[in-house]
Amino acid sequence: MRVIGTAGHVDHGKSTLVRALTGIDPDRLQEEKARGMTIDLGFAWVDLPLIGADGAVSPGSQSVGIVDVPGHIDFIKNMLAGVGSIDAAVLVIAADEGVMPQTREHLAILDLLAVPAGVVALTKTDLIDEPEWLDLVELDVAELLHGTRLADAEIVRVSATTGAGLDDLRRAVAATLAQLAPRRNRARPRLPIDRIFTLSGFGTVVTGTLSDGHFRVGDAVEIQPSGRQARIRGLQTHQKQIWQGEPGSRLAMNLSGVGTEEIRRGDVVIKPDTITGSLLIDVSFRLLADAPKAMEHNYRVDFFSGAAEVPARVRLLGAEKLEPGQEGWLQLQLERPVIVAAGDRYILRQPSPSATLGGGVVLSPQPRRRWRRFDDSVLVRFKTLARGAPDEILLQTLARTLTLAPTELMGQSGLDLEIARDALEELTAAGAIFALAMSNDTTLLTLEAWEGLLEQMRQILAAFHAQA
Repeated sequence: MRVIGTAGHVDHGKSTLVRALTGIDPDRLQEEKARGMTIDLGFAWVDLPLIGADGAVSPGSQSVGIVDVPGHIDFIKNMLAGVGSIDAAVLVIAADEGVMPQTREHLAILDLLAVPAGVVALTKTDLIDEPEWLDLVELDVAELLHGTRLADAEIVRVSATTGAGLDDLRRAVAATLAQLAPRRNRARPRLPIDRIFTLSGFGTVVTGTLSDGHFRVGDAVEIQPSGRQARIRGLQTHQKQIWQGEPGSRLAMNLSGVGTEEIRRGDVVIKPDTITGSLLIDVSFRLLADAPKAMEHNYRVDFFSGAAEVPARVRLLGAEKLEPGQEGWLQLQLERPVIVAAGDRYILRQPSPSATLGGGVVLSPQPRRRWRRFDDSVLVRFKTLARGAPDEILLQTLARTLTLAPTELMGQSGLDLEIARDALEELTAAGAIFALAMSNDTTLLTLEAWEGLLEQMRQILAAFHAQA
C-alpha cells in the first residue's frame, strides 16, 4: 500500500485538488473552513489505476492514501508531521502565481527527506487564457526542480473547478508509484502517531503511516517514549476494517488501556521492548544553500522526524562550523527522547526566526557516548555508517546471495566488525534474519528467503500427499 502527500504554497489549491480527486474534504477543522485555509493535516484516499513498472495498465485499481498538508509558513511544523512517511509527493503550484516561497521550502523539505518521486500539479489552469503563460510557468517549474529528486517529475495541468486534467493526474501518480521499489520489512513495527482522538463507543484512536513491520488486532503494544502499555482493539485503513496492518499503509488504530490525554503527536506505537527512546543521536547533515546562517557548535534547533518535534542542541563534529551548502557530521542532544532508527530521515529548523536549516540521515540512534569533536576515529565511523543503515546493508548483502554464514555476511557487507555484529544481533532478535544450524555451522537467511523456503516445502508436501 502507498501513501502520497501534497506540498506547495498556501492557497495554491492543495485541499481543493484533494477534494476533486477523492470526493473527501481533508479540511476537518471548523477554523479551517471558516478561514478557507488548511491549518493541520488532512487525510483522504483515492482509487488509482494499476500500472506496472513497464507502463502497462492492468484491470482493477489500487487504493492510495493521501496526506494533505498546510502551505502557510506558520504551519510548516504541521506539514513536517505529515510528509515524513510518504512514498511520493504531489507538488501543487497555482498557474496564476507560479513558484512561491513555500513552494521552494516544501520542495527543499521533500528533498531532504529523500521522498523519491512525485508529480507536479499545475492548478487553477481555468484562470489562464494565454497558453504561452502556462508554458512559461512550466519552464520556471522545471528550473526549480533541476538538481532535486523531483527533477524528472511529470507536470500535469489541472483544474479542480472544471475537472480538466484530473484523469491525467491520476494516471501520472499511478505511473510514478509503479516505479518505486517495495518497502523493505525489517520486522520492527513502528507507527508514528500524527492524530489522536476519541470515538464514541470505541475509545482511543490513533492514526499514522506504518513505517515498518506488521500490527495485528489483539497485539500488545507500547507507546514510546512514555512506555505506556496498550492493546489493539481494532484496525482500519481507508475506513475498512482489517486484521493486520501492512508496511506503508495509513492505519487507524483503536487502543485499549490508554487514554488520549496520555498520548501526543510524535509518539510512536511499537511492539513492547523492541525500541527505546534516544536523547543522543548521531547524524549526517546537509545545510541548505539558502540557510539563513552557518551551522555552529551548540546551536539550538528544532528536530523533526516522523511526526515528532523536539528541541535539540547541536554538537558539531570534525569542523568549527558549516557554511550554507556544506555537509558534515552532528551529534544531537535532544530535550526529550525520540524514537528513531538508523536510516531515518530528519529535518532541523531554526526556532526563531523560524526557518528550515537542513537535514540528513540518522546514523546511530543509540551512540555509546558523547564523542570528542575532533576524533578521527569517530569521523571514520560516521563515514562508514553513512554508506547506509547497517541493518539495511546487511539485509541487502544477504538478499544478493540468499544464504551466508555470519562471518561471511559481516565481511561482505564492508561494515566495521563491531557495527556489523550489533546490527546482526538486532536483525536476528527481530526475526528479520533467520539463523539455521547446519551441522557445525550456521546459515543466515532473510525473512523473505525463509518464507520462500517454507512455501517451497509446503508445495513439496502438498504434491507428495496428492500422489499418496
